[in-house]
Amino acid sequence: MCGIVGYVGKKKALPILLEGIKNLEYRGYDSAGLAIIESSGIFAEKAVGRVSNLESRVKNTSSHGSLGIIHSRWATHGSPTEVNAHPHTDCKSRFFLVHNGIIENYGALKNALISNGHVFVSETDTEVLAHLIEEASHDGRVVLEDAVCKTLLRVKGTYGLAIIDAKDPGKLIAARNFSPLIVGVGRGEYFVASDASAILRHTRRVIYLNDGEVAVLTPKSRRIFNLQKKSVRHHSEKIEWRTEAVQKGGFPHFMLKEIFEEPDALLNSIRGRIDMKRGIAVLGGLTGIKEKLTNIRRIIISGMGTAYLAGLLGKYIIEELTDIPVEAELASEFRHRKYIFQKNEAAVFISQSGETADTLAALQKAKKHELLTLGVVNVVGSTIARETDAGVYQHIGPEVSVASTKAFLSQVIILTLFAIALGRERKTVSAKDARKIFLEMKKLPKAIQSILNMNEAIKEIAKKYAPYRNFLYLGRGYNLPAAHEGALKLKEISYVHAEGMAAGEMKHGPIAMIDEQFPTIFIAPKDSVYEKNISNIKEIKARNKSPTM
Repeated sequence: MCGIVGYVGKKKALPILLEGIKNLEYRGYDSAGLAIIESSGIFAEKAVGRVSNLESRVKNTSSHGSLGIIHSRWATHGSPTEVNAHPHTDCKSRFFLVHNGIIENYGALKNALISNGHVFVSETDTEVLAHLIEEASHDGRVVLEDAVCKTLLRVKGTYGLAIIDAKDPGKLIAARNFSPLIVGVGRGEYFVASDASAILRHTRRVIYLNDGEVAVLTPKSRRIFNLQKKSVRHHSEKIEWRTEAVQKGGFPHFMLKEIFEEPDALLNSIRGRIDMKRGIAVLGGLTGIKEKLTNIRRIIISGMGTAYLAGLLGKYIIEELTDIPVEAELASEFRHRKYIFQKNEAAVFISQSGETADTLAALQKAKKHELLTLGVVNVVGSTIARETDAGVYQHIGPEVSVASTKAFLSQVIILTLFAIALGRERKTVSAKDARKIFLEMKKLPKAIQSILNMNEAIKEIAKKYAPYRNFLYLGRGYNLPAAHEGALKLKEISYVHAEGMAAGEMKHGPIAMIDEQFPTIFIAPKDSVYEKNISNIKEIKARNKSPTM
């Protein structure tokens, strides 16, 4: 949830930093802070609450510095206070840094630093990094980037870092390990950001840092290397999104905007990927591994949150169309538990951003066991896109809202196309059957638009059910993952308790919770299990006239 923006160049850093962090406000946060190198030293300010609070504190500041960092924090270690807000610094207020991620061994490191005379002022794990850099610098005898590398070799955990040094006023350091961080390339200037939307107005050329890499940026140069100081070559990539794509476009908030973008998202996900004449799905990103895919005996689909639920739905589709066993795994579980791998297995990793930490860790595990790895991501050049053997891009434009909507639909469509491609190769899907599915796919954007046109009626239904604090979502088969996704969205957006569940499981205990204050939402199209769903609805309605939808 935290946001990072850094700048080094010839312009005034303050307005660039404030604008950038405002573009990341959608991610949620509880405090913000900045540090800018001035001729007189480092100017730093923090504030609890909105970025506007920080902006108010610095509005009368005549800052001329052209190197700075800014951060919006979502509290993890320590409550949301000014002291705990970033940037954090060392005992001598020389090194300032902002950090996304978690330092897992900060407790042991902190105790060692205290025993060496360091004084801590915050409750955060991040402050440890500033003191470690201070110690590694040996009173300035070691250059900043060397002190940073030495520090990070002692650290266990995840980090996206931007670091400045009062005694090295032309240099911005960025470092990444399992926490998204990009370098924006301008003319005589560089940017650092945890999300591209922060810097799109200034540049669309970016470099995606890999885990364990450090970038040293000055207005005229950049160097990128690993923690062993071995140079790494990177070419900048162009982000196709324009600034307008990360603006609300007249909608009151990003989530509503992106819901209304769903028809276009589906069109973009299937555009150029359907060959109706031959009845095949054309997925160019998989061309190089076509032969390997035909020999696959099992598929593992992994993701987190909404991406995992898209994968769960994909499991149903792929198994039905290909006869290949499929397992859907939460990446956070898959990465840690013992897994019995077999020959000729493929693993599909789903992530809108392509930077989800648990999913990246699960990908590394699959690569270690030499599985064929595939990615379904939206962000071109993201880590999952680079690290997998092959994959498919969603091409749906940025999804700014934290609660994913259009990405979920796109992921399901892509998994369906993948299933058809596999099924045609394995001769479990005929050209005729593929055409039938394609025709239904092409109807989806118009069908979704018809639902969006009912926006006002949907608002009235929402008003009716707004007083309730508990909801049960029920579905069967393909609609079980949809039930889980519906419950997840209600929790994310409304902070209301909701559960998704298989309709057949409802009577095995959960029905005891149902009363007139516990509405149940059924996803019950007229399919092969429709009559069973009707039976469940009757059971629910018999419980003290429980409201159902």
